[in-house]
Amino acid sequence: MKKTKSSFDSLIKIMDELREKCPWDKVQTLKSLRGKTIEEVYELSEAIIKDDNTNIEEELGDLLLHIIFYAKIGSERKKFNINSIINKLIIKLKNRHPHIYGKLKINTIKEVEENWEKIKTKEKNQDSILSNISKSLPALTKSMRIQEKVRAVGFDWDNKKQVMEKFDEEIIEMKKEIRKKNNKKKIMEEIGDVFFSLINYSRFIGIEPEEALENTNSKFTKRFKHLENSIKKEGKNLMKMNLQEMDKYWDKAKKETL
Repeated sequence: MKKTKSSFDSLIKIMDELREKCPWDKVQTLKSLRGKTIEEVYELSEAIIKDDNTNIEEELGDLLLHIIFYAKIGSERKKFNINSIINKLIIKLKNRHPHIYGKLKINTIKEVEENWEKIKTKEKNQDSILSNISKSLPALTKSMRIQEKVRAVGFDWDNKKQVMEKFDEEIIEMKKEIRKKNNKKKIMEEIGDVFFSLINYSRFIGIEPEEALENTNSKFTKRFKHLENSIKKEGKNLMKMNLQEMDKYWDKAKKETL
Protein backbone atom coordinates (compact mmCIF):
# COMPACT_ATOMS: atom_id res chain seq x y z
CA MET A 1 0.00 0.00 0.00
CA LYS A 2 1.41 3.40 -1.04
CA LYS A 3 2.17 5.70 1.88
CA THR A 4 0.38 9.05 1.67
CA LYS A 5 2.39 12.14 2.47
CA SER A 6 1.10 14.09 5.45
CA SER A 7 0.21 17.77 5.21
CA PHE A 8 3.18 18.48 7.48
CA ASP A 9 5.56 16.70 5.10
CA SER A 10 4.10 18.67 2.20
CA LEU A 11 4.69 21.92 4.08
CA ILE A 12 8.32 20.98 4.75
CA LYS A 13 8.77 20.22 1.03
CA ILE A 14 7.27 23.58 0.03
CA MET A 15 9.60 25.36 2.44
CA ASP A 16 12.58 23.57 0.88
CA GLU A 17 11.43 24.64 -2.60
CA LEU A 18 10.85 28.25 -1.58
CA ARG A 19 14.24 28.46 0.07
CA GLU A 20 15.86 27.13 -3.08
CA LYS A 21 13.90 28.99 -5.77
CA CYS A 22 12.25 32.16 -4.42
CA PRO A 23 14.50 35.29 -4.46
CA TRP A 24 12.88 36.65 -1.28
CA ASP A 25 12.91 33.40 0.70
CA LYS A 26 16.51 32.71 -0.30
CA VAL A 27 17.92 35.75 1.50
CA GLN A 28 15.97 35.58 4.76
CA THR A 29 17.82 35.10 8.04
CA LEU A 30 16.76 34.46 11.62
CA LYS A 31 17.09 38.18 12.34
CA SER A 32 15.28 39.34 9.22
CA LEU A 33 12.29 37.15 10.10
CA ARG A 34 12.14 38.26 13.74
CA GLY A 35 10.08 41.43 13.24
CA LYS A 36 7.70 39.69 10.86
CA THR A 37 7.13 36.90 13.39
CA ILE A 38 6.27 39.44 16.09
CA GLU A 39 3.77 41.00 13.68
CA GLU A 40 2.20 37.59 13.03
CA VAL A 41 1.81 36.98 16.76
CA TYR A 42 -0.02 40.28 17.15
CA GLU A 43 -2.27 39.47 14.20
CA LEU A 44 -3.09 36.11 15.80
CA SER A 45 -3.77 37.89 19.09
CA GLU A 46 -6.18 40.27 17.36
CA ALA A 47 -8.04 37.38 15.73
CA ILE A 48 -8.35 35.62 19.09
CA ILE A 49 -9.69 38.75 20.77
CA LYS A 50 -12.29 39.07 18.00
CA ASP A 51 -13.10 35.35 18.29
CA ASP A 52 -12.65 35.17 14.51
CA ASN A 53 -12.06 31.45 13.91
CA THR A 54 -11.37 31.87 10.19
CA ASN A 55 -8.59 34.35 10.85
CA ILE A 56 -7.31 32.40 13.86
CA GLU A 57 -6.83 29.41 11.58
CA GLU A 58 -5.06 31.54 8.95
CA GLU A 59 -2.82 33.32 11.44
CA LEU A 60 -1.86 30.04 13.10
CA GLY A 61 -0.82 28.83 9.64
CA ASP A 62 1.31 31.95 9.14
CA LEU A 63 2.94 31.39 12.52
CA LEU A 64 3.57 27.73 11.71
CA LEU A 65 5.23 28.83 8.47
CA HIS A 66 7.63 31.01 10.45
CA ILE A 67 8.52 28.10 12.74
CA ILE A 68 9.21 25.91 9.72
CA PHE A 69 11.27 28.72 8.17
CA TYR A 70 13.40 29.11 11.31
CA ALA A 71 13.88 25.34 11.42
CA LYS A 72 15.01 25.33 7.77
CA ILE A 73 17.58 28.07 8.41
CA GLY A 74 18.77 26.24 11.52
CA SER A 75 19.24 23.02 9.55
CA GLU A 76 21.25 24.86 6.89
CA ARG A 77 23.52 26.17 9.64
CA LYS A 78 23.65 22.66 11.15
CA LYS A 79 22.50 24.09 14.50
CA PHE A 80 18.97 22.67 14.82
CA ASN A 81 16.14 21.36 12.67
CA ILE A 82 12.42 20.68 12.90
CA ASN A 83 12.95 17.21 14.41
CA SER A 84 15.35 18.49 17.08
CA ILE A 85 12.90 21.28 17.94
CA ILE A 86 10.03 18.82 18.34
CA ASN A 87 12.09 16.29 20.28
CA LYS A 88 13.37 18.96 22.67
CA LEU A 89 9.80 20.16 23.21
CA ILE A 90 8.62 16.61 23.97
CA ILE A 91 11.34 16.17 26.59
CA LYS A 92 10.54 19.57 28.14
CA LEU A 93 6.81 18.84 28.35
CA LYS A 94 7.40 15.47 30.02
CA ASN A 95 9.94 16.94 32.47
CA ARG A 96 7.59 19.76 33.43
CA HIS A 97 4.60 17.47 33.94
CA PRO A 98 5.91 14.91 36.46
CA HIS A 99 2.34 14.56 37.75
CA ILE A 100 1.45 13.08 34.34
CA TYR A 101 4.68 11.37 33.27
CA GLY A 102 6.15 10.69 36.70
CA LYS A 103 5.13 9.77 40.23
CA LEU A 104 4.49 13.24 41.64
CA LYS A 105 1.01 13.70 43.11
CA ILE A 106 -0.58 17.06 42.21
CA ASN A 107 -4.28 17.87 42.44
CA THR A 108 -4.76 21.61 41.87
CA ILE A 109 -3.88 24.19 39.21
CA LYS A 110 -1.98 26.19 41.86
CA GLU A 111 0.23 23.17 42.64
CA VAL A 112 0.90 22.68 38.91
CA GLU A 113 1.97 26.31 38.54
CA GLU A 114 4.18 26.20 41.63
CA ASN A 115 5.93 23.04 40.49
CA TRP A 116 6.29 24.36 36.91
CA GLU A 117 8.18 27.43 38.17
CA LYS A 118 10.40 25.34 40.43
CA ILE A 119 11.34 23.08 37.51
CA LYS A 120 11.99 26.02 35.13
CA THR A 121 14.19 27.80 37.68
CA LYS A 122 16.17 24.61 38.28
CA GLU A 123 16.50 23.81 34.55
CA LYS A 124 17.87 27.25 33.75
CA ASN A 125 20.05 27.35 36.88
CA GLN A 126 18.56 30.69 37.92
CA ASP A 127 18.41 32.18 41.40
CA SER A 128 15.03 33.87 40.88
CA ILE A 129 11.73 32.82 39.37
CA LEU A 130 11.65 36.24 37.66
CA SER A 131 14.96 35.73 35.87
CA ASN A 132 13.44 33.95 32.86
CA ILE A 133 10.97 36.73 31.95
CA SER A 134 11.96 38.15 28.58
CA LYS A 135 13.21 41.74 28.76
CA SER A 136 11.72 42.42 25.32
CA LEU A 137 8.11 41.73 26.37
CA PRO A 138 5.73 44.70 26.16
CA ALA A 139 5.40 46.31 29.60
CA LEU A 140 1.75 45.29 30.09
CA THR A 141 2.42 41.64 29.24
CA LYS A 142 5.60 41.65 31.33
CA SER A 143 3.64 42.97 34.32
CA MET A 144 1.17 40.09 33.98
CA ARG A 145 3.96 37.52 33.78
CA ILE A 146 5.70 38.96 36.85
CA GLN A 147 2.49 38.77 38.85
CA GLU A 148 1.67 35.25 37.63
CA LYS A 149 5.12 34.01 38.56
CA VAL A 150 5.15 35.41 42.10
CA ARG A 151 1.63 34.06 42.59
CA ALA A 152 3.00 30.59 41.80
CA VAL A 153 5.14 30.75 44.96
CA GLY A 154 2.32 32.13 47.11
CA PHE A 155 3.18 35.85 46.94
CA ASP A 156 -0.32 37.11 46.20
CA TRP A 157 -3.37 38.72 47.77
CA ASP A 158 -5.98 36.63 49.57
CA ASN A 159 -9.01 38.23 47.92
CA LYS A 160 -10.05 40.79 45.30
CA LYS A 161 -11.15 43.33 47.95
CA GLN A 162 -7.55 43.66 49.10
CA VAL A 163 -6.39 44.17 45.52
CA MET A 164 -9.00 46.88 44.89
CA GLU A 165 -8.01 48.62 48.13
CA LYS A 166 -4.41 48.65 46.91
CA PHE A 167 -5.55 50.12 43.59
CA ASP A 168 -7.51 52.86 45.41
CA GLU A 169 -4.42 53.57 47.53
CA GLU A 170 -2.24 53.95 44.42
CA ILE A 171 -4.79 56.34 42.84
CA ILE A 172 -4.66 58.55 45.96
CA GLU A 173 -0.84 58.56 45.92
CA MET A 174 -0.80 59.45 42.21
CA LYS A 175 -3.21 62.37 42.69
CA LYS A 176 -1.13 63.58 45.63
CA GLU A 177 2.01 63.74 43.47
CA ILE A 178 0.13 65.39 40.58
CA ARG A 179 -1.06 68.17 42.90
CA LYS A 180 2.54 68.89 43.89
CA LYS A 181 3.47 69.60 40.23
CA ASN A 182 7.00 69.93 38.87
CA ASN A 183 7.81 66.36 39.89
CA LYS A 184 7.49 64.44 36.65
CA LYS A 185 9.71 61.55 37.73
CA LYS A 186 7.65 60.86 40.85
CA ILE A 187 4.36 61.26 38.96
CA MET A 188 5.56 58.75 36.37
CA GLU A 189 6.46 56.33 39.17
CA GLU A 190 3.00 56.65 40.73
CA ILE A 191 1.26 56.23 37.35
CA GLY A 192 3.29 53.05 36.88
CA ASP A 193 2.12 51.82 40.28
CA VAL A 194 -1.50 52.52 39.28
CA PHE A 195 -1.07 50.53 36.05
CA PHE A 196 0.59 47.66 37.92
CA SER A 197 -2.13 47.47 40.58
CA LEU A 198 -4.92 47.68 37.98
CA ILE A 199 -3.30 44.87 35.99
CA ASN A 200 -3.03 42.94 39.24
CA TYR A 201 -6.76 43.37 39.89
CA SER A 202 -7.59 42.34 36.30
CA ARG A 203 -5.50 39.19 36.72
CA PHE A 204 -7.09 38.43 40.07
CA ILE A 205 -10.63 38.45 38.67
CA GLY A 206 -9.69 36.60 35.47
CA ILE A 207 -9.73 39.52 33.03
CA GLU A 208 -6.93 39.72 30.44
CA PRO A 209 -5.87 43.42 30.60
CA GLU A 210 -4.36 43.37 27.12
CA GLU A 211 -7.69 42.19 25.72
CA ALA A 212 -9.64 44.71 27.79
CA LEU A 213 -7.48 47.58 26.55
CA GLU A 214 -7.63 46.39 22.94
CA ASN A 215 -11.42 46.20 23.15
CA THR A 216 -11.47 49.81 24.31
CA ASN A 217 -9.07 50.81 21.52
CA SER A 218 -11.40 49.21 18.97
CA LYS A 219 -14.48 50.80 20.51
CA PHE A 220 -12.91 54.26 20.52
CA THR A 221 -11.67 53.87 16.94
CA LYS A 222 -15.11 52.79 15.73
CA ARG A 223 -16.81 55.73 17.45
CA PHE A 224 -14.28 58.28 16.24
CA LYS A 225 -14.62 57.09 12.65
CA HIS A 226 -18.39 57.44 13.02
CA LEU A 227 -17.84 60.99 14.30
CA GLU A 228 -15.63 61.81 11.30
CA ASN A 229 -18.14 60.40 8.82
CA SER A 230 -21.05 62.30 10.40
CA ILE A 231 -19.14 65.58 10.22
CA LYS A 232 -18.16 64.97 6.59
CA LYS A 233 -21.76 64.16 5.61
CA GLU A 234 -22.81 67.56 6.92
CA GLY A 235 -20.09 69.28 4.89
CA LYS A 236 -18.19 70.44 7.95
CA ASN A 237 -14.45 70.43 8.65
CA LEU A 238 -13.31 68.51 11.73
CA MET A 239 -10.11 70.54 11.95
CA LYS A 240 -12.10 73.77 12.30
CA MET A 241 -14.38 72.57 15.08
CA ASN A 242 -13.88 73.10 18.79
CA LEU A 243 -14.18 70.35 21.40
CA GLN A 244 -17.69 71.35 22.44
CA GLU A 245 -18.91 70.98 18.85
CA MET A 246 -17.16 67.64 18.46
CA ASP A 247 -18.67 66.36 21.70
CA LYS A 248 -22.16 66.53 20.17
CA TYR A 249 -21.08 64.19 17.36
CA TRP A 250 -19.25 62.00 19.88
CA ASP A 251 -22.41 61.55 21.93
CA LYS A 252 -24.25 60.64 18.73
CA ALA A 253 -21.53 58.13 17.82
CA LYS A 254 -21.82 56.44 21.22
CA LYS A 255 -25.55 55.97 20.72
CA GLU A 256 -25.29 54.73 17.15
CA THR A 257 -22.35 52.32 17.50
CA LEU A 258 -22.20 49.15 19.56
